Amino acid sequence: MKKITTIPGDGIGKEVMEAGLYILNKLDLNIDYSPQEAGKELYEKTNDNLPPETIKSAKNTDATLFGAVTSIPGEKSAIIELRKALNVYANLRPVKSYPGVKGIYDDVDFLIVRENTEGLYSQIEETTKEGAIAKRVITKKASQRICDLAFQQAIKEDRKSVTCVNKANILKKTDGLFKETFYKVAKNYPEIKANDFYVDATAMYLITDPQRFDVIVTTNLFGDILSDEGAGLVGGLGIAPSGNIGSENGLFEPVHGSAPDIAGQNISNPVSMILTISMMLEYLNQDYYADKIKQATVTVLKEGKVKTPDLGGSNKTMELAEEINKKLQEIL
Repeated sequence: MKKITTIPGDGIGKEVMEAGLYILNKLDLNIDYSPQEAGKELYEKTNDNLPPETIKSAKNTDATLFGAVTSIPGEKSAIIELRKALNVYANLRPVKSYPGVKGIYDDVDFLIVRENTEGLYSQIEETTKEGAIAKRVITKKASQRICDLAFQQAIKEDRKSVTCVNKANILKKTDGLFKETFYKVAKNYPEIKANDFYVDATAMYLITDPQRFDVIVTTNLFGDILSDEGAGLVGGLGIAPSGNIGSENGLFEPVHGSAPDIAGQNISNPVSMILTISMMLEYLNQDYYADKIKQATVTVLKEGKVKTPDLGGSNKTMELAEEINKKLQEIL
């Protein structure tokens, strides 16, 4: 039996969680769910956006499936705090073109490996007389383990290169350390090509020549920005999954936010969540079902008969989930 913590959160997080669990529950898997709460709606009721019992459940289950939360002015981010509590130091964000989905390119396929625990997202800030200061924390330990994982993912996915994205020409101490550590780690993986680009050049190359990338490894803020840019290349956040991996825990979440502007309309795209569940199943060594979910999802996207508004259609969230499940049952 696998134990999974589920945290729907706010807004469309609840809608895509319902759709994702609908798919998951159709599989022949023995899953024990631990439903928990987090986010702005909970904060408004309890003055706490990430209660201790939610963290405890996430730590003590095999994986955690997360929807989305709305940010709260003046409060720390629930999802960032949960990542820290679970020490899920790597954020894996595949960027892939899918048939039937209109993107800028139709032949993109790379992976962004984002350091998840430090950088500017350390949330170490202070107010001064002149304004405010945020500290950017980069350590040897975190840099080494994220670079190691990037090369390991390249080998696992049969990719040929790993690119270190940095700004070491300006951030000479912090990104200088990250870049130096990257090349030290690269020596342990001679079969994988190692190179690096500055983050501004990378942003340009993602638009002009994204096919040059196989695996990108970078720091927290850069990874957050570039992965959303990558999603834009292939059709938007509605088809972008992600997984947060640590040595003991896995936390899986669709890339999109809580989208309060469309919450409650049941028009959110569940594909990001469904592909995120596929990533979670891979993490849980359920590769067969992970692969079948991807197959079914790609088939539905390619056929294009059932599409939510962001994909150019008019279907509801659960209608798309039901169509994917229909294809899934056909290929199982």
